[in-house]
Amino acid sequence: MQKYRVRSAWLCGCWRMPGAAVFTAMCSRPGTWPPETSLALPTHLHVCFGAARAWRLRPSRRLASHTGMRCWSCGRCQVPHLHCEWSSGTGTWWARMTSWVEFPPKVLQQNPPNGWFRLLPFPRAEEDSGGNLGALRLKVRLVEDRVLPSKYYQPLVQLLMESVLGLPEEDDASPLAVLELTSGDCRQDLATKLVKLFLGQGLAGPFLDYLTRREVARTTDPNTLFRSNSLASKSMEQFMKLVGMPYLHEVLKPVVNRVFEEKKYMELDPCKMDLGRTRRISFKGTPSEEHVREASLGLLTGYLGPIVDAIVGSVGRCPPAVRLAFKRLRQRVEERFPQAEHKDVKYLAISGFLFLRFFAPAILTPKLFDLRDQHADPQTSRSLLLLAKAVQSIGNLGQQLGQGKELWMAPLHPFLLQSISRVKDFLDHLVDVAGEEEAGGPARALVPSSVTVREGYLLKRKEEPASLATRFAFKKRYFWLSGEMLSYAKSPECQIRSSTPVSYIRAVERVDEGAFQLPHVMQVVTQDDAGTLHTTYLQCKNVNELNQWLSALRKASAPNPDKLASCHPGAFRSARWTCCLQADRSATGCSRTHFAVTLGDWSDPLDPDAETQMVYRQLLLGRDQLRMKFLEDSSMDSSPEADSGEGSSTTEGACPDALARQREAAARLLEVLADLDQAHEEFQQQEQGKVAPNPLRP
Repeated sequence: MQKYRVRSAWLCGCWRMPGAAVFTAMCSRPGTWPPETSLALPTHLHVCFGAARAWRLRPSRRLASHTGMRCWSCGRCQVPHLHCEWSSGTGTWWARMTSWVEFPPKVLQQNPPNGWFRLLPFPRAEEDSGGNLGALRLKVRLVEDRVLPSKYYQPLVQLLMESVLGLPEEDDASPLAVLELTSGDCRQDLATKLVKLFLGQGLAGPFLDYLTRREVARTTDPNTLFRSNSLASKSMEQFMKLVGMPYLHEVLKPVVNRVFEEKKYMELDPCKMDLGRTRRISFKGTPSEEHVREASLGLLTGYLGPIVDAIVGSVGRCPPAVRLAFKRLRQRVEERFPQAEHKDVKYLAISGFLFLRFFAPAILTPKLFDLRDQHADPQTSRSLLLLAKAVQSIGNLGQQLGQGKELWMAPLHPFLLQSISRVKDFLDHLVDVAGEEEAGGPARALVPSSVTVREGYLLKRKEEPASLATRFAFKKRYFWLSGEMLSYAKSPECQIRSSTPVSYIRAVERVDEGAFQLPHVMQVVTQDDAGTLHTTYLQCKNVNELNQWLSALRKASAPNPDKLASCHPGAFRSARWTCCLQADRSATGCSRTHFAVTLGDWSDPLDPDAETQMVYRQLLLGRDQLRMKFLEDSSMDSSPEADSGEGSSTTEGACPDALARQREAAARLLEVLADLDQAHEEFQQQEQGKVAPNPLRP
């Protein structure tokens, strides 16, 4: 019986070094255990740190048996680790690790750590640090979940689909209504899972319309519409990231790249002006705030002009699914607020998502939206902040101009006011789209065929039978990946490119560090028309880039037939494989292949079973409330108090037919949850050896 577990480690905290500033870090990354891997808990979980200024936390998603790595502290146990990676552009991160903290998983599950922990030294690290490595303040939580075979989730998936297609009278007892009540702190993760689940079923539009209808119905003040972090707001936000990210790159990337490359000094706030930089702007006259303000205003409008032009001219490039979602959103808002004094609400509802939650955040933090590989330096970051504030003001249709504490933005107001009419025309054309259903379904293409989804420099090496596979065989090449081709050349400007059709890809896997004595290496196995397999090894700069390329390549090649079931995570050197020591080059692979990479963000592939499992766990939190609200109210209706009109607030003012439908829907949902409870319990008993491994009933 195929099943697997998903373990998620959440870590947030700060690092305090003697005589140094406090560094903050956060991590929320799920990892997937392969089905054939032992499901026993690891003996301990590590958080490792190096002496560096830049930090990125990440969990290793592969067990040591698949990577050849051993626990850094004891050298024996094969466990997943939670690392902190050092990145400075040079050197290897693993050579700079200086300290670590150990957490037994039982402690993480029973009593999650929350406090200051002394950093333990690696060998010889304590001597370098003078014996004082500082302390780490952490809050860590480890969550483990079982994902059952798909057939066990079909009744729940069917109920979720019926929720968005059912009658409005049944909304209060639908699974989605229960999720709205219990989502709490995990609202963003839940929204991502739900959007992916409905995208896979081709029902993302009706799902968003369902949430929009409920959100608009309970909103009395149009100024607060979609301004909270409700499930409807988060779902629309995640939907735009999942579907509209190529569109965002096409619109914003040229201008964002200009800001990074030109590194112009821009500042309008007198409290933050550095008059010493005036000489870089102008050599004429005495340095003054007025000189800086005028030069900064010219630079800002020079960037904002192309941004606004790119946005208002992008109607045809916006994905049809996004345009259709905005069309439904506008219709719901117009029905709820038809008054003349609320004529701008239909624009604000759309611009609030498109400008305030999509364009402006992408300008402010380009790395989080894959517009740049690295975060901006302080000067560039300030320039991006000013641009993001301006775009946000345009998205608000100028309603808050001249108000608040940022009166120093006044020099930009004329430009912003001129852009508002153009933005309204853009929004009118954006929702002028025909059609009622978006293309979707489980077989939809995960990567657009003509769009470049990833590009950048990689170190490349082809498999050569006569080669000794030394580390010097890797050559630097610039790669492009689209839904059709994987291409590379010596430089981005080079016109001569070598290409491999994505349809030829049969496997994309990591390579053990011991194979070439190099970290962050992956292999792309292709099969030509003659049926011959070829392997290309690619080295990335860091583990984040490695995971991003793995994810992109696996998603692009997801529809390919005849995928390899196994491959070698090592290399064939000295007449044998470095991973399994077999002497036959054509020997069957010793490690299973994988078809997805979980990054914990919008770019993750669709996984209906894992997504439904999270929905099921969240529904359990609202099960008692659902039972009390509907089923127990049913027994109260037959009591004398109910007959005398003193029933519960749930039944007050509702017609009997609507109440009967709500109770029937609630009973179906509770029955589905009970069946899943039983399936999980039987699987757990099988693992503990208490029952025979007989097939379970779906």
